[in-house]
Amino acid sequence: MTMKRFFSFRLFAALSVLFTLTACVAHAPRQADYTAFRNSKPRTILVLPPVNNTSDVSATYGMLSQMTMPLAEGGYYVVPVVEMEETFRHNGLTTPNDIQNVAPDKLRSVFGADAALYTTITQYGSKFMIVDSTTAVTAGAKLVDLRSGDTLWQGTASATGKELGNNFSVNTGGLIGAMVQAAVKQVAHSLADESHDVAGLTSRKLLSSGGANGLLYGPRSPKYGTD
Repeated sequence: MTMKRFFSFRLFAALSVLFTLTACVAHAPRQADYTAFRNSKPRTILVLPPVNNTSDVSATYGMLSQMTMPLAEGGYYVVPVVEMEETFRHNGLTTPNDIQNVAPDKLRSVFGADAALYTTITQYGSKFMIVDSTTAVTAGAKLVDLRSGDTLWQGTASATGKELGNNFSVNTGGLIGAMVQAAVKQVAHSLADESHDVAGLTSRKLLSSGGANGLLYGPRSPKYGTD
């Protein structure tokens, strides 16, 4: 091997290693910073009504009704939704936007919770996509310490009706047939109120403990302190 070919080989090998390391860094999952979360050690969570940025008026309560379970399963005590709603109603607050604008220290003094969950829904309901149709729910949330006002955690999640395994089909072929099938599926999704079930999937993806960048386990969980 000549000297020129030797250096060319060394350069190629070095570049290959560099490209491999760059690819690994680019695809490595980002790890959330849990320092504030671990220092806060929240035990009780107040789930506030989600702000609905969609055209479906049922989105707020469709999502809210599904959010308590994954938090409770993760080891947290969750302020009952009925108690939360009644308290705000008695104080003249009925919209999610107004409720989420209440100061953290006020929420703590009224409910005694350590942290509050602020949620925004950006997609809820059936999507017609020319040759297909499905139900989709997307939401983002952040957990805020009611003692300090610091954000302890935040995340987003999406789910679709395709994950439920519900299949609606008609026996027609071609592009026209596909469009007809999509329309039939959209009507079927609406009649079955599939959004409520998809909201449940989204809630579990968003609020379950122990996953990558998910919530930490709460003090009622046997896995508390292991993540």
